[in-house]
Amino acid sequence: MLSRTADTLYWLARYVERAENTARILDAALRLATLPAGYGGSSNEWESAVAATGSEDLFRSLYGEATQATVVDFLAFSPDNPSSIRNCLEIARHNARAVRTALTIEMWEAINGAWLEMKRFDGATMTRPRLGEFLSFVKEASLRFDGSAYRTMLRNDAFDFFRIGVYLERADSTARILDVKSHILLPEGQSVGGGLDYFQWSAILRSVSALTSYHWVYRESLRPRLVADLLILRREMPRSLTSCYENATRHLDYLARTYGRQGPSQRLARASYARLESMEITTVFATGMHAFLVDFIGENNRLGQAISEQYLV
Repeated sequence: MLSRTADTLYWLARYVERAENTARILDAALRLATLPAGYGGSSNEWESAVAATGSEDLFRSLYGEATQATVVDFLAFSPDNPSSIRNCLEIARHNARAVRTALTIEMWEAINGAWLEMKRFDGATMTRPRLGEFLSFVKEASLRFDGSAYRTMLRNDAFDFFRIGVYLERADSTARILDVKSHILLPEGQSVGGGLDYFQWSAILRSVSALTSYHWVYRESLRPRLVADLLILRREMPRSLTSCYENATRHLDYLARTYGRQGPSQRLARASYARLESMEITTVFATGMHAFLVDFIGENNRLGQAISEQYLV
């Protein structure tokens, strides 16, 4: 496969996943905004949404105050934000056109339909009910595209590059959402697991469709330490860091077999996965969850760079 085609497939997957993850971050903010003021934490939920995407500096240069209107416009519709939902879907559709012959009919129809449907929504008239409808549309569009890829693509190197893009982007998003919860939303003077945590963790679990999964795995009331365990270390949870790296490592190994050689990306992925597999959540909390997540995000970026240098340039 041409490196240009592999690169386009990889980033097509990342941008669709990024659009969905941004919608989920906005959904968490919307849920937290409906809580009584005493349960909201020390920063407002809209500031936290921007922080979770790692784009605080760009937001401040364009808007200033973080309100529902400014944050929704920035994260969902702004042409000046390269990772806004509108831009993600537009770039994904452009990438899909560039590798049209590598996609199935169902995949093209899913991404093209999402791009056309996006035109129905306008940030200038975004009421709270309309925002909920928009976020549901984005999540459903991503699920349709991802499902069509999973059900219809040949299990070849094109599929491997596509899935690696999905899992690296998903791991990055999960880590950033958790980091905002541990470092920003937690009120000053409160330890992790304090009384305010229940409402915040519940909103975040709902935003990543993990509340039911939590009760299936642990069969007890919501406990912040177990929520962190679910989203970091439980391989059964599709959005956990361990699950993402288990799958990314597997597809990188498939590529190594396809091309007959291994490289830095396989070694980095295996090392990160082995570290996650051998870790316990008590260790994460003892060393500091914020520090752990910042290190993980850095490792994830280094893996992405290694994949790019090994296969995509």
